[in-house]
Amino acid sequence: MKIIIHGGFFSESSQSDETKQKKQNALKEIIDKGFEFLQTHTALETVVYTTCLLEDCPLFNAGIGSQIQADGKIRMSAAIMNGSDCRFSGVINIEKVQNPVLVAEKLLKEEDRVLSGQGAKQYANSQGFESFSTETEERKKEYNMKLKSSKTSTVGCVVLDRKGKLAVATSTGGKGFEIPGRVSDSATIAGNFANKHCAISCTGVGEDIINGALACKIVTRVTDGQTIESAFDKTFEELKEIDGFAGAIGIDVKGNMYWKESHPKIVFAAYDGEEMTFFD
Repeated sequence: MKIIIHGGFFSESSQSDETKQKKQNALKEIIDKGFEFLQTHTALETVVYTTCLLEDCPLFNAGIGSQIQADGKIRMSAAIMNGSDCRFSGVINIEKVQNPVLVAEKLLKEEDRVLSGQGAKQYANSQGFESFSTETEERKKEYNMKLKSSKTSTVGCVVLDRKGKLAVATSTGGKGFEIPGRVSDSATIAGNFANKHCAISCTGVGEDIINGALACKIVTRVTDGQTIESAFDKTFEELKEIDGFAGAIGIDVKGNMYWKESHPKIVFAAYDGEEMTFFD
């Protein structure tokens, strides 16, 4: 059993040692809870549970603490994919829900499994999700000051369970100050993809991740026989051609975990029940 999670890039917010330590502490607590949950649950159940924990932590740009867009509203995206049956579901630009990944989970059973905007919110309401403001005081301050720094964070979780099943979930609050209606990579197969061979979650500039078809390309290469390391390396070499800003985490069916970023430093933690690994 293996689990790996990420919380985006440090460049999304303060570079202070204090902020880095807070994020590291949060990742340790979350991955501990996720691994404990995995002992009695499937990979799919575990990625949803663990991503909820990440969405509920205001240190990360997903769920609570999501970035505010140019018109002052928060719109979030999230997706999950079950490697065993290759079912993908997601919500794009959903507003006023606490955990977008839970709405994505509900959509797995539907014929129409990716919803956006008002349709996503109406579906959430029909499933009993109450309206919830994810805006924090810190995000409001950033919006009011019209910060111009890069907003590139996302959260994600990849899991291999005891039965050898893989699953992935990815959630984001966007890059901040974007044009309303902009679609990120998180609820696409470029940012979130899994099959029975490999599962990948990405973070970074959504447009770059989509241009590079990052998650899908890595999984396809592993499926075709490449090692997860060589699949990552080849895909990120190609990303350099467009000067892409991205990071990714993944696990293959053999239990090999790998992560890579084009710009330092992705915030991640990996755990196999014996050894925990953090960002450098």
